Amino acid sequence: MEQTKWSETVILTDAGYVDAVVFNLTVNFERMLNRPIPRADLAQWLVCVALDGGVEPGDNDIQAVLVHKKDKKALDNFIPSDFSSDLDGKAFNDGKLGEFRISSVQIENLVDADELFVQSLEALSAAKEIKRLIVIPDMEIYGARVREVLGRTEGKDVTLLAMEPQAGRGFRQDILGYSLMSALGIRGEEFK
Repeated sequence: MEQTKWSETVILTDAGYVDAVVFNLTVNFERMLNRPIPRADLAQWLVCVALDGGVEPGDNDIQAVLVHKKDKKALDNFIPSDFSSDLDGKAFNDGKLGEFRISSVQIENLVDADELFVQSLEALSAAKEIKRLIVIPDMEIYGARVREVLGRTEGKDVTLLAMEPQAGRGFRQDILGYSLMSALGIRGEEFK
């Protein structure tokens, strides 16, 4: 979080949590749909997250920050996956939404994963240049602290993505599973 210049739109993600959710969705949907589910397309997922967060089509500059544990070198259920060689410092351009720049932040031994995520959220909430903040935390583990930070965040359009609806103020919300299903290639017509 040492970066000094932030984009107007930032996506803050607990990468380990999202990876675990994708694994659970994959196992369940493979049984339901009776077909193999490929690994999730990270770029497609980030585009869906940006749309869920209210990003309008245009020449946007969007930063995605993936917070991950030190012992976790890659996402198990996404493509691309390696935090250092595939993701950190890389970017891609979506023809409708603009450029997405990816950073991976490794959790060191000095702080717990939930503490680093909340500290990162506090720093991003205070950054004046950020206008839109999209947050994907593990609400079961540290959700109360996330709600507290978001409740006192002012002057930002904040979207919280979680697997279940969340009580609180200072943010709007969307269901995380929808964007992940799109990234996994699961379509609504398969459920007829």
